Amino acid sequence: MAPETAPGPRVEVRGASKTYPDGTEALAPLDLVLESGRTTALVGPSGCGKSTLLRMIAGLETVTTGEVRIDGDHPASVAARGELAVAFQDPSLLPWRTVRRNVALARTLAGRRADGAAVDAMISRVGLDGFEDTRPASLSGGMRQRAAIARALVTEPRLLLLDEPFGAVDEITRGDLVSELPPLWRRRGTTTLLVTHSLREAVRIADRVVVLSPRPARIVADIAVPLAHPRTDAMAHDPAFGRLVDTVADALARSRRPAPEAGARP
Repeated sequence: MAPETAPGPRVEVRGASKTYPDGTEALAPLDLVLESGRTTALVGPSGCGKSTLLRMIAGLETVTTGEVRIDGDHPASVAARGELAVAFQDPSLLPWRTVRRNVALARTLAGRRADGAAVDAMISRVGLDGFEDTRPASLSGGMRQRAAIARALVTEPRLLLLDEPFGAVDEITRGDLVSELPPLWRRRGTTTLLVTHSLREAVRIADRVVVLSPRPARIVADIAVPLAHPRTDAMAHDPAFGRLVDTVADALARSRRPAPEAGARP
């Protein structure tokens, strides 16, 4: 399916590492390219640096060494133009604004024209019909997360960064969102990075799955997902789907094994 708009940017991470002032090494120097208009999933052990890498691409974390470029530009410049959006595990909705006004504010901050119909349509897509005028305190955690996803998508970003976006929603809603939302950003040609702990979700959504090692994160596998789109519920029962999930799981398991000592017998 051809994108409805110009495809998203190419993201290049070159020799980028992150060491915090206390000496904690979150990321070893690594290279990663996110191809224009494609969806990449990042998986790895808890605390390995997946979110740190995402935040570096978003311009929210500085790199210690190396660089991150988005179509050759600095992430902060791309963010300032309203061309990237991030949905974090923590929804961080403004408590004094309704769902509709939280989502609409994202368009304003991104420099997009006011469009009440687009705002309400996105709220509906994430399953919050009837809660447009509700404030966050009256929503469940999963509902707040859905509002945060709507807020990210309503800006029609060229680069979409998702950090465990479906982690707080119930299983049925999670399945609905995984089915309904990826076609939206694929149609727009959005370049997308998804951080997830769910290997099945990674294979269901992404064009490739990048597996990271325990901290400091290194790339230990880069696995193509050559499954046709749209990815339906039925596809998740296909043997080819299961084999890909097993491939990702095997790579993740290998990443956790300590490297053999020098001179040790295999």
